[in-house]
Amino acid sequence: MPSMQCGSDGEHELQERYGTQDRAARFYHDQVLEQLNPTMIEFIGRMDMAFIATSDKHGECDSTFRAGEPGFLHVIDERTIAYPEYRGNGVLASLGNILENPHVGILLIDFVRDLIGLHINGSARIIPDATLRNAVSGLPENLKGRTAERWVVVDVEEAYIHCRKHIPHLVPADRERRDWGTDNVRAKGGDYFGAKAQSGDRVEVAALVTR
Repeated sequence: MPSMQCGSDGEHELQERYGTQDRAARFYHDQVLEQLNPTMIEFIGRMDMAFIATSDKHGECDSTFRAGEPGFLHVIDERTIAYPEYRGNGVLASLGNILENPHVGILLIDFVRDLIGLHINGSARIIPDATLRNAVSGLPENLKGRTAERWVVVDVEEAYIHCRKHIPHLVPADRERRDWGTDNVRAKGGDYFGAKAQSGDRVEVAALVTR
């Protein structure tokens, strides 16, 4: 952790304001670790999805979803994890944030078996695939023919539980073949939310206004 104090200054200010200091102190003492323990490592190894939060240097936030075969989020050691980045839409929003601000928050949730979550907060850096493979053994192989372009390596600063009381129980279902890495518009979801169509409407309106 960056300091001996768990949590942000804002957390502690609100805990004092709302009288929750004792409960918070118990949680920090009982649940927050500075590294992964064996149970957390086993948990990470069987997860096939993760929710990742980043922000830029101005504090503007973004969250994203990453998925793969169980173990795609690789534990290098109890203080270091890594996940692959594949070819995407070219925006590189999360990686751009990490370039400006290395702080990341990762949330892993087991919706199927134990209905529990794990928070991992830390500092991230971007490393090319070949560079990391030369330094770290046991990295997951290519995903369905896709080659990772780079990895996000996270130095763990906090790891703690996300309680199960509101986590829904989901049952995995068979699904159609996944077109990993495709550029097929339909397979990627097309213009599901109508943004492209709306963008076209804006262009037409702008053209009318400027005539």
